[in-house]
Amino acid sequence: MNIYFSFIIPVFNRPEEVKELLGSFTLLNYNKPYEIVIVEDGSSESSENIVRQFSEKLNISYFYKDNSGPGLSRNYGMEKAAGDYFIILDSDCLLPPHYLTTVEAFLDNNYCDCYGGADAAHESFSDLQKAINFVMTSFLTTGGIRGNKKSVTRFEPRSFNMGISKKAFLKTGGYGTIHPGEDPDLSQRIVKNGFDSTFIPNAYVFHKRRISWKKFHTQVQKFGLVRPILNKWHPKSSKITFWFPLCFVLFVIFSITVSLFISWLALLPLLLYILMVFISSTLKNKSIFIGLLSIVALFVQFFGYGIAFLKSSYYIGLLNRDPQKQFPTLFFN
Repeated sequence: MNIYFSFIIPVFNRPEEVKELLGSFTLLNYNKPYEIVIVEDGSSESSENIVRQFSEKLNISYFYKDNSGPGLSRNYGMEKAAGDYFIILDSDCLLPPHYLTTVEAFLDNNYCDCYGGADAAHESFSDLQKAINFVMTSFLTTGGIRGNKKSVTRFEPRSFNMGISKKAFLKTGGYGTIHPGEDPDLSQRIVKNGFDSTFIPNAYVFHKRRISWKKFHTQVQKFGLVRPILNKWHPKSSKITFWFPLCFVLFVIFSITVSLFISWLALLPLLLYILMVFISSTLKNKSIFIGLLSIVALFVQFFGYGIAFLKSSYYIGLLNRDPQKQFPTLFFN
């Protein structure tokens, strides 16, 4: 199968990230033509000069538009692209050299109109980035919803690493205005329109996440608010794993309460789970310090997401409020 790939990359005030990402493109072991479409989403810090530095090495198109959020910027890029298959990346990603050959080989043998891949931590990442990457990708902390070999069919790709055929894009109209959550929303609409969605093993990207504890907490809070909205829009997409962070919050409160008034032994299951996360992260990252940071990240993620999930479930699920009126900051006009 002869596929012409177009990489679609929305950018907002991240010229240095674009430089690193484009640098990783120059190391791809892929010899066929492809294009890169950079969409500057109303940035005050332009990436145009960075793009020019790579224009002789890579086939790049650069577009500047008013700020409208990442979803509509991706749509804009796909409208401008020449390819028949679009690969969506975030600007804070790096590609391993085998990425595109892995994707092409999979699609040649198992063609699918929508795919997603995992994210991984590069050895150059900071300890905080590695800890956050661990809790956002480990089966112990997410149940594998961000991608594993068992999720090959009906996978919900995330737009830091997502492929969409031009046919599926035209049929669905692309991304909506909700953010975050625009990627699983599109994935579900792609499936509803008769296309398949899959996970491609080994088609991972290094997701850098230039993030602090505060930004991480804000991010997972938004994820928690968005999920009940997506469950309402797409009931069949609901999974028991989405409730895990809230269950963890309630479990922590219950364990501490019982330990204070009845017996400290009530803390043992919680401590055992924390120990499992610590050991798993320590072994994976080969660092005790990252293992300790992963415990902090675990609590930030679960409490931030879980409490926000409860709040959104109350307003959207129970009271049946209009999502855009209840949580206007989750939507771009």
